Amino acid sequence: MIGLGTIINTAAIVFGGVAGHFSGKLFRSEQQDAIIKACGISVIFIAVAGAMQGMLTVHEGTLASGQSLLVALSLALGTVVGELIGIEKGFEQFGEWLKVKTGNSGDQGFVSAFVTASLTVCVGAMAIVGAVQDGMTGDYSTLAVKSVLDCIIIMVMTSSLGKGSAFSAIPVFVFEGTMTLLAQLISPFMTAAAMANLSLIGSILIFCVGVNLVWGKTIRVANMLPAMVFAVIAAYLPWTF
Repeated sequence: MIGLGTIINTAAIVFGGVAGHFSGKLFRSEQQDAIIKACGISVIFIAVAGAMQGMLTVHEGTLASGQSLLVALSLALGTVVGELIGIEKGFEQFGEWLKVKTGNSGDQGFVSAFVTASLTVCVGAMAIVGAVQDGMTGDYSTLAVKSVLDCIIIMVMTSSLGKGSAFSAIPVFVFEGTMTLLAQLISPFMTAAAMANLSLIGSILIFCVGVNLVWGKTIRVANMLPAMVFAVIAAYLPWTF
């Protein structure tokens, strides 16, 4: 069944959110703060591992780094576009609307939790690759693996940041569902080089999410999302970055 991967991923996030909501009541505020930071550190190390895969290579027994220009240009151009469009503001406005419509108007941390969690589970190559695989062949295995990871991440985030995290299921459903429906159009563009660039930049954006979790919101990560588009475009340029 095409689209089953998106349904499984969405359900896993909802389950993680419900479990995190009830388990979060067991912790005092200082313990919840410690969990937030622990979650942030975990996200940072996962992101660093993903980024290093794309930037480090072993050449004749020597460790070499590359893709620095790709990273710099993609992030700079992507951030300029994102700031002009106001993607972060759009996320926050949707979060505010959700907060009111779901009866959580008194939850001061709802929007922040929603935005942070949404970026964590939406950004990354697994979401795109898994959705395209599902749409092309009905193979939802990649999204099934992602679902397990997302369930754990959202459970921890909901217990510490609040129930706004659980509503990240909505953008995941919309994003992955759209990718699945457009799989026939997207697939030809997702070459090995494009996916490698996408994974690298996606990992760096996830690193930024981790930084915000540990040190408070210092980076408007949503406004950097267009960097992923520039990363894919770079794969088709005749120059080596």
